[in-house]
Amino acid sequence: MEYKKTLNMPKSGFPMRAGLPAREPEMLKHWEELDLYNELLKKNEGKPLFSLHDGPPFSNGALHMGHALNKSLKDFITRMYAMRGYYTPYIPGWDNHGMPIESAIIKQNKLNHKAMSVSEFRSACHEFADHYIDVQRDGFKRMGVVGDWEHPYKTMDPGFEAQEVRVFGRMYQNGHIYKGLKPVYWCPHDETALAEAEIEYKDDPCTTVYVKFPMHDDQGKLGHLDHSKLYFVIWTTTVWTLPGNLAIALHPDESYAVVKAPNGEMYIMAEALVEKVMKIGGFDSYEIVETHPGSFFENMLADHPFLPKTSRLVLADYVTMDSGTGCVHTAPGFGADDYVTCKRYGMDMVVPVDDQGKHTAYAGKYEGMTTDASNPVILQDMKDNGTLFASEDIVHSYPHCWRCKQPIIFRATPQWFCSVDAIKDQAIEAIKGVKWIPGWGEDRISSMVRDRNDWCISRQRRWGVPIPIFYCKDCGEPLIEKDAMHAVSELFRAEGSDAWYIKEAEEILPAGTKCKKCGCTSFTKERDIMDVWFDSGVTHAAVCDTRDYLHWPADLYLEGADQYRGWFQSSLLTSIAWRGKAPYKAVVTHGWVVDGQGRKMSKSLGNGILPQEIVDKYGADILRLWV
Repeated sequence: MEYKKTLNMPKSGFPMRAGLPAREPEMLKHWEELDLYNELLKKNEGKPLFSLHDGPPFSNGALHMGHALNKSLKDFITRMYAMRGYYTPYIPGWDNHGMPIESAIIKQNKLNHKAMSVSEFRSACHEFADHYIDVQRDGFKRMGVVGDWEHPYKTMDPGFEAQEVRVFGRMYQNGHIYKGLKPVYWCPHDETALAEAEIEYKDDPCTTVYVKFPMHDDQGKLGHLDHSKLYFVIWTTTVWTLPGNLAIALHPDESYAVVKAPNGEMYIMAEALVEKVMKIGGFDSYEIVETHPGSFFENMLADHPFLPKTSRLVLADYVTMDSGTGCVHTAPGFGADDYVTCKRYGMDMVVPVDDQGKHTAYAGKYEGMTTDASNPVILQDMKDNGTLFASEDIVHSYPHCWRCKQPIIFRATPQWFCSVDAIKDQAIEAIKGVKWIPGWGEDRISSMVRDRNDWCISRQRRWGVPIPIFYCKDCGEPLIEKDAMHAVSELFRAEGSDAWYIKEAEEILPAGTKCKKCGCTSFTKERDIMDVWFDSGVTHAAVCDTRDYLHWPADLYLEGADQYRGWFQSSLLTSIAWRGKAPYKAVVTHGWVVDGQGRKMSKSLGNGILPQEIVDKYGADILRLWV
């Protein structure tokens, strides 16, 4: 007997198995035929608007699990608000410019970009970015994400670039953009400046050195001591910066000791650090001859340990007593504090390392060496000439480039900056008016904004939005006028930013444009491009403020927790500098996708799972259920 025939079972048209990998494409096709996205909008037309502004992923590769997590969450929230009766336009977007795209295309297509013209290279980058927009769009649609996929925003679109120039112009007119020569993060491998958001810290081994700077001029204060045996002792973890040394910084109020060692030499260092430093130098016994406050030594001169020049003794409140010797090696071309201190003393800027991270002629015998290659050579030279007090091998946290993963350097170069100091208080006040989920996000971004330096927004690359500045051919004066900005914006809107590299300055500027300083009518164009964080940082202005079915500020930003130092912050800073308000009403953050050992999934670790693999095997709904 077949017992199932004896039961009165309900009959259903549902198949016994879900078969999602096979059935989901049929559902998606049905949705597309229905024009589901626009039908959802029609259903709630005229009702309250809810605007979730999409943070743009880079169009430089296939989707990863982080994309799947982020876009699924956005789709859940948008659909939820639609079901609650809100009008919910969702405009997906892509970040198309800068080093992420350049690095990917050079690697994948094996391009010799230096042999290509600017136009050829930019054209190749445009095609590359377009290709991966299509790849990623297909992936998001396969995951069932509903949005206006036919009208996304792209940071390389002419209309977007035009609006970006307008925002830049407004920020300049508001006094928040300037050009300066100051130390910035610099990647020698990619030959470009970097922003704080483009830095990753990793543990690197290094040799720290304690170096003797012989007394040269004591300002008539220490004539009773034998100058041939008198030294200031500095400490540094970056041996290669020593050719750039111009000064030694002491704290004005701390006590500094003249310490006599059994070998007859005398060393000047912070009294609080004498025991520790002398032990590192191999001395079990020593005598403190005399002590003086740091201000006593101001404007004395010491001889450089291996170059024919002197180093000036200066005062700085940032000198601490928790490490080193209390005598701080000061190289204005390589450090922000060093730069400010030397500028206060009227000292000239010296940058003895070029774009490729190689020493210039200023560094003497080390000219042409990379910073890494010069480290052991300089170390050996100091051992040989007797100026090395001590050295130690340690592992320390050191900044690396986010793209090439190579160590970076701090190097002074002429760059364009957004003045964060000028808008910091206003930004922190605006943060208080935003709803942060989770709540600790408010403290996190507030502390980051409060502690950050001015934002370096120029990049020495070719694929990006050109910084719309002209320079007088005769006197070099920058031309940053409202009419000039408008002309550039309209040119980009009509022809795209490629026109900057095709047309001469006189073809772009309004007829009759003259240099205000000297009256010259001939101009050159800025060669640098905008930081990609500036590109994505103005999406609120180029998307939310220009599409009449959206509104500004957006109701919600939703991204990973790493965006407190990235997109959340760049969007906030441009918005405050442009319009004086935050670009979002609420911000939600999520975590990262990790493997079984709690490590972030990444290609380099080989521990990643592609979303497509899960979708092909189990279906997109299983992936969304996991999210």
